[in-house]
Amino acid sequence: MTKKTKKETSEQVTIDETMPHQMNAPTFKGTDIKMMDPFVNKYGVTIGDSLYASNNSPLENWTEDTDPEIMAGDEWVHPTNDIGWNTTENRELLESKRKPQASPFMHPTKDAGKGTD
Repeated sequence: MTKKTKKETSEQVTIDETMPHQMNAPTFKGTDIKMMDPFVNKYGVTIGDSLYASNNSPLENWTEDTDPEIMAGDEWVHPTNDIGWNTTENRELLESKRKPQASPFMHPTKDAGKGTD
């Protein structure tokens, strides 16, 4: 089977910096972390498309001779569309990167209420 080109895999899987098709997926909005498109690794497997199956994947073509090490490394993990973002620790990391949402009429850097109490 031939490898897909990047153009064929850049189908948008996010809406407004979140993945609504994944239950409990975190939002990256306001974190300065840019959502990334799916990519094809050197084995011709699309990573980050949320389909979790690929004709070229060793998981789909597993035999007794398949070395599990073939699926180790960063080329098998998508930076923003990965189940790891659903962990408590990573959700807290995203939340810590968000700027606090101030009241509607507050100045972002000045204390507009100074001296009014």
